[in-house]
Amino acid sequence: MTKQNEQYAVLNNTLKYAMDYLNKLEYDDVCATKSLESLRQDLNKPLNTYGESADTVISELVKDVDGGLLGSAGGRFFAWVIGGCIPAALAADWLTSTWDQNAALYACSPAEAVIEEVVGEWLKTILGLPQLSSFAITTGCQMAHFTCLATARNALLKKHSWDVEVKGLSGAPQIYILTNKLLHASVERAARFLGLGSESIKPLEINESGQLKLDSLQIALEEFKGKPVIVQLCAGDINTGVYDNFNEIIPLAHAYNAWVHVDGAFGLWANASNKYCHMLNGVEYADSWATDGHKWLNIPYDCGYAFVKNNEAHKASMSLRASYLTHADTARDQFDWNPEWSRRGRGVPTYAAIRQLGTNGIADLIERCCQYAHRLTIGIGKLKGAEIIWEPTINQGLIRFVNPQIPYTEQENDAFTDLVINKINASGKLFVGGTTWNGRRCMRISVCGWQTTEADIEMSIKAVAEVLDNLLSNNKSHSLDSSKL
Repeated sequence: MTKQNEQYAVLNNTLKYAMDYLNKLEYDDVCATKSLESLRQDLNKPLNTYGESADTVISELVKDVDGGLLGSAGGRFFAWVIGGCIPAALAADWLTSTWDQNAALYACSPAEAVIEEVVGEWLKTILGLPQLSSFAITTGCQMAHFTCLATARNALLKKHSWDVEVKGLSGAPQIYILTNKLLHASVERAARFLGLGSESIKPLEINESGQLKLDSLQIALEEFKGKPVIVQLCAGDINTGVYDNFNEIIPLAHAYNAWVHVDGAFGLWANASNKYCHMLNGVEYADSWATDGHKWLNIPYDCGYAFVKNNEAHKASMSLRASYLTHADTARDQFDWNPEWSRRGRGVPTYAAIRQLGTNGIADLIERCCQYAHRLTIGIGKLKGAEIIWEPTINQGLIRFVNPQIPYTEQENDAFTDLVINKINASGKLFVGGTTWNGRRCMRISVCGWQTTEADIEMSIKAVAEVLDNLLSNNKSHSLDSSKL
């Protein structure tokens, strides 16, 4: 078989495998049904000395992973904050791999450099950010935080006459990060990567809604007055979707010369909707912002976006020059703005997704997800044995499960909640996640996928009702195994 024929055969068959998988999402189990042992047995093949045909490799791979994948691309996946993948973005991602460009420099791929340039401008408009801000497309929000905080580190230490890119951190002034105590772990991880350390993070008190309290921030700003400070704010808490009060906090932080960074991993997308954009009033006055594309924009993994108001500091913290690199004089070199060197063209699926949806389509996607999250939370909350802990303000809700027939302790209700979550996921009808919020175990509902429909919501409520009925009608459910506590 010629190389061309082999390519045609494997790609043609792969299209069939892909369509079979996508078609099954509507009715297949949302959970993985294959055990760890079976996956290892099927996938851990002997290292071969001689090669196999491409078609054999792919056909066996598809067979071996069957049952080991979650239905996160479908309409009944509500765990974590994971979107699906809209058709244009999926197709563009296939082309990105086919074209096989290194989207690091304009010289490596002129078309992909210009696509990324266009995408950055579109995103700033959609997200309501200053048009003069610089941007980067990263592997995800984790690296978007890294990029933004690296820029903050550069700018703040420069004000203290310290060039961190040349001198490093040894002997540098300590940078402090003042934050809502519900800080997402990815920000802490970015601080660790950057050598700032977990101890640099100072969690501050929040109000009943989970927002950073203005008075607690002011006290902390006074304590660290004159020192390099980053104020880390939240646009969409991972459990509740709550937003910090940007209109009050950002001016206060700037009065103390602090850098303000916003974690908007999914919540920043609310600015695309006229119905929800009020939650982000004042966010445009921050210094940097991070968000994901593979969440609410529903493009393939892995894609995040970083935006920075201080272009000079952004470029200084990321860019590098070497004699073997070919830099453009007038075009934008992506390499100057993000931490990756060899990188795929992440701008291509973003470009395709925005063109397929348009601004109205993105707003509709945001609003549908919020509507469905509310309906799902309220619907489950009405069931016997369920309590609403947080009614969604956007797309995040919290439910706790209690046994109405026997007065459990809080610890037992924690275990009962986890038991219900496990039973729900084992049913295969929907997939949800667990979390600890205000010291209590809860089921976290996150609706983020473009494929979710009203029928999915109704089916999910019914599935949870069946799980609760079975548990509460079974006498064995009244005494919990101490191993679960």
